[in-house]
Amino acid sequence: MRIALIGQAAFAERALEVLHARGEEVVHVFAPPDPPGGRPDPLKTKALALGVPLSQPATFKSDAAYEHFRALDADLLVMAFVTLIVPERILYAPRHKAICFHPSLLPRHRGASAINWTLIMGDASAGVTWFWPDKGIDTGPILLQRSEPIRDEDTVGSLYFNRLFPLGIETMTEAIELIKAGRAPAIAQDERLATYEPPCRDEHAKVDFARSAREVFNLVRGCDPQPGAHAQAGGEWLRLYEPMLENRRSESPPGTIVSIDTAGMRVALAGATMMVRRVRLDSNPKKVAPQELAAGGRLHTSILLT
Repeated sequence: MRIALIGQAAFAERALEVLHARGEEVVHVFAPPDPPGGRPDPLKTKALALGVPLSQPATFKSDAAYEHFRALDADLLVMAFVTLIVPERILYAPRHKAICFHPSLLPRHRGASAINWTLIMGDASAGVTWFWPDKGIDTGPILLQRSEPIRDEDTVGSLYFNRLFPLGIETMTEAIELIKAGRAPAIAQDERLATYEPPCRDEHAKVDFARSAREVFNLVRGCDPQPGAHAQAGGEWLRLYEPMLENRRSESPPGTIVSIDTAGMRVALAGATMMVRRVRLDSNPKKVAPQELAAGGRLHTSILLT
């Protein structure tokens, strides 16, 4: 099958690697432009290593971009972690149109920060979807879905890289085989179940210790590694990572640092305690063990995080 690939980052790199290893004819790869003074995207690096034709357009909206794509004579467009707007005329140009990866159980959690909001909102399950994109944001008919139970130890980073990433690649190959066999479904999304959330940014990551223990815990892990849930600690922003909810109560007010030791930092919550194993002050880009900040006098027990 003649496949064009649009994508970025490690997921698209792995998708290209798998497609190439399976013997698919990858006719062209579209990777992001190189950042000024930064490293090229891994997808570009992989395409060059495999000798696959490569472009790095800043937009797909121009007539020239469309004519270039149409000339590829592709059977299928695979969209593997795409943030640029791809117009319908490109989506519908290949013989089998386009399929797109999304790291949620659509129609729930449309948008750019699906995994963040899956955890922040306390969902019981996460998952991946391959769908037929249209002019909407994550609104096209569903081809294939797989779900994954959410565990208490999950953060955005661990859930994505350990389970949703490999599941997304595995289901990509399943989706392509269904298309080849002429058995690929196109199930309309139920708009009654649809949610859309904005990109998860700092304004969503401020910890409110008046909320329940589970809500605070879900916010911290739903912002790990980015943007990092944060609270004020002695006049500085402290970001919290690698949380663990403990079934123990504290007599201290919610938000109080009740202990710091080699295991991490315990923070009192409403009806429970949260262990935080890594922290970062905004004045330093490095994540460290809380005990390291305590040893330097920048963190100590009895501080009330606000």
